Amino acid sequence: MEPRDGRRRVVVDDVQPRVDAGRFPVKRTEGDLVEVEADIFADGHDRLGAVLRVRRDGDDDVREVRMEPLGNDRWRGVFRADRTGMWHFWVHGWVDVFTTWHGELLRRLEARQDIEQELLIGAKLLRRAARSGPDDADRLRSMAKVLRRGQQDEIAGLISSTELLDLANSHPDMARGASTSDIYTVEVARERARHGAWYELFPRSCSPDPDRPGTLRDVEALVPEIASLGFDVLYLPPIHPIGHSSRKGRNNVTTAAAGDPGSPWAIGSEEGGHTAVHPDLGSVDDVERLAKTLDAHGMELALDIAFQCSPDHPWVREHPDWFRHRPDGSIRYAENPPKRYEDIYPIDFETKDWRSLWQALRDVVLFWAERGISMFRVDNPHTKPFVFWEWLLAEVKGEHPGSLFLSEAFTRPRVMEQLAKVGFDQSYTYFAWRNTKQELTDYLTELTKGPAREFMRPNLWPNTPDILTSFLQEGGPPAFRLRFLLAATLGANYGILGPAFEHAERTAREPGSEEYLGSEKYEIKHRAPSEASGMRELIAAVNRIRHEQPALQFDRTLEFHGIDNPELLAYSKRSPDGTNVVLVIVNLDPRHRQAGWTDLRMWELGFEDWRTSFVARDLLSGELFEWRGPANFVDLDPAVRPGHVLKIEHATKGRASQP
Repeated sequence: MEPRDGRRRVVVDDVQPRVDAGRFPVKRTEGDLVEVEADIFADGHDRLGAVLRVRRDGDDDVREVRMEPLGNDRWRGVFRADRTGMWHFWVHGWVDVFTTWHGELLRRLEARQDIEQELLIGAKLLRRAARSGPDDADRLRSMAKVLRRGQQDEIAGLISSTELLDLANSHPDMARGASTSDIYTVEVARERARHGAWYELFPRSCSPDPDRPGTLRDVEALVPEIASLGFDVLYLPPIHPIGHSSRKGRNNVTTAAAGDPGSPWAIGSEEGGHTAVHPDLGSVDDVERLAKTLDAHGMELALDIAFQCSPDHPWVREHPDWFRHRPDGSIRYAENPPKRYEDIYPIDFETKDWRSLWQALRDVVLFWAERGISMFRVDNPHTKPFVFWEWLLAEVKGEHPGSLFLSEAFTRPRVMEQLAKVGFDQSYTYFAWRNTKQELTDYLTELTKGPAREFMRPNLWPNTPDILTSFLQEGGPPAFRLRFLLAATLGANYGILGPAFEHAERTAREPGSEEYLGSEKYEIKHRAPSEASGMRELIAAVNRIRHEQPALQFDRTLEFHGIDNPELLAYSKRSPDGTNVVLVIVNLDPRHRQAGWTDLRMWELGFEDWRTSFVARDLLSGELFEWRGPANFVDLDPAVRPGHVLKIEHATKGRASQP
């Protein structure tokens, strides 16, 4: 066996961040600092140098960032991903001959050894550096001359100067013993991928007139009101024509009554399929108009992508081979035993005509992207192949950079993670079912501190059209308030099924069910104005705080703090530069008043001295609380408030009291 190049003495190993050894990109958002670390070492005692090299797709230039040693052969370099797109980075390490020479020279001097030959070696290294650095060539040659022929005090002054090392290190010989890592990728998305508040509603339930269904124009009329609550994204369930065959009735009964509108997820009829709009809602032009109105109010429109068809979808007639068939030749409807969806035909991704199928599905997304829609919530992506999503998302983002996709996959953890790896920008989570202090702490720590944080952006939803948890059913309005506060402050991204959540609708279809009684999936709702429950005021206040406090716009800085009551949860977030710190304390018990003493991790709040006095300003109530050190008393009554959202201020300002 032929040996490898034995001159490659440097080892570059364990480069981080990376996902699956570099198979998939890590994820960041525009403006983020990307910290890269690697183990860089070699045999012997030579000193090493290392650079982080970075290139963005579409750019000709390669940036170089000098890496700094952290100790124990670990090195770090940082670059700012200042634009969206695919960024590639790799690490290059080499034997730093000049620094090694200089360090040995100083030790020889300390030992009073002869250094005449060493000075000649140093001069040679400086002349070599002069050839690679024309801007500094004259000064480098002048230094070399001093080492060869200078007076003793002149040589001593040069050797001890910072200029010598600085100038030589500006023109290193990066080839000596060098090794280069594999190339790794960072997918940098626009800021909306990192944080945003989503509001979901059914357009057909937005009519001000109970004698007719709502339209997209009715939704447009609600935009100022929704924007006033501070939401960033308005998400609409499918807006397409709904099939008639096997249409579901109210509460998902198998036989629809006259006038039952059917489920929006039973997509397609004689009026069109995935690129058509239900005529009762309006037209494609109305979708574009709504998107522009939202943009004028600082919001975005997200549409639902549900790749499935009603029996009346044009594709069923035009491409019957895109669906699975029973032995009797009929097409199989969707089932998730014991649930049956007779009004929906799932698509067969193993069809022989899969290429045409994939292209048609891609063209659906491109159709809406070309009309100004850049955000999509994708229904049940875990029931379609990973390779399909990897291809489709790359195709769409290649033509429409800035497109964002939310994965609605309540499934096994590894499946959820794989969907994030292949390109989904955000992911639904198990947050709705994590209720206790330990459950919330463990799960959010996993999402924000574990390996998944490099590729999976969680989006926390306390309710959806399919999810009405027992906690909400049993806890009443206080449960809704505390779950909202948790979602909106634990997560940089969160969402609610808006009207149902604002009204604290909590009646299940049947005992033990998470389905809503009178679900909007199967009927049109006409709601009276919400009662004075304080929910809308809380939503508006928290969303305002989220916009004003950068700390709440990040997930990676989440830290949990101690508190001696299992019904109280304390956690903080800080902005990446550490200048903004928010501490949240929530009462997890919707029925009873709870009190306790905090055990704050003072360094996470920006304090070096654990005994520091500081002010905690409640951004919900405006109250000021003067605290000292980690132990402070908290008392929360769920009938009054679900928790505190406290901005940490280092200097005492005004009078303060205990909460």
